[in-house]
Amino acid sequence: MVKAIVFDIGGVLVDLDLKRCIRAFREILGFERITELLDASHQKGIYGEMEAGRLSAQRFRECILAESRPGCTGADVDRAMAALLTGVPEATAQVVKDLSARYPLYLLSNNNPISMARTYELFRGVGIHPETAFQGQFISCEMKLMKPTQECYREVQRRIGLPAGEILFVDDNQTNVDAALQAGWQARYYEPGTSLQSLLADL
Repeated sequence: MVKAIVFDIGGVLVDLDLKRCIRAFREILGFERITELLDASHQKGIYGEMEAGRLSAQRFRECILAESRPGCTGADVDRAMAALLTGVPEATAQVVKDLSARYPLYLLSNNNPISMARTYELFRGVGIHPETAFQGQFISCEMKLMKPTQECYREVQRRIGLPAGEILFVDDNQTNVDAALQAGWQARYYEPGTSLQSLLADL
């Protein structure tokens, strides 16, 4: 029996556009090395260090600006990063609202402070209030733990306080789904662009 649902964010609740983000880094900042850092599933270099909680958002901005056009600002870095997140579909927002009335919902994401600020804006824009819709938010840069490590899943389970088999995890990365299954969770793979409602219809 499912007693709690844990959602990944990017690619599941929030739509992503990798090409748009790469273009924004180049056009807004003149930062050409973005393809060395940005990945569809696991960020690298200083981007990955920020998501792992080993590099502050401010230091990340400074590193990017050091290789950007003169005159660019930290706000420009944030704007370029925000281009990755294209929005929360209304149908997805409705799924979250419906399920939050019946289950404790949680977020589990390899993520960073800059993108999370934009994520919260997008959630509120479709009527999802993070502080009430989700019982807990497990963000890699804060936890200093990342999917798909077993340590990450064990810590999240400990904080939720339920047996592993009563937690359902939804992610758009099969490796993360497999790791959750290995941890004893229930888990489902979500293919971006498909119906989240259909995936969870049996709930």
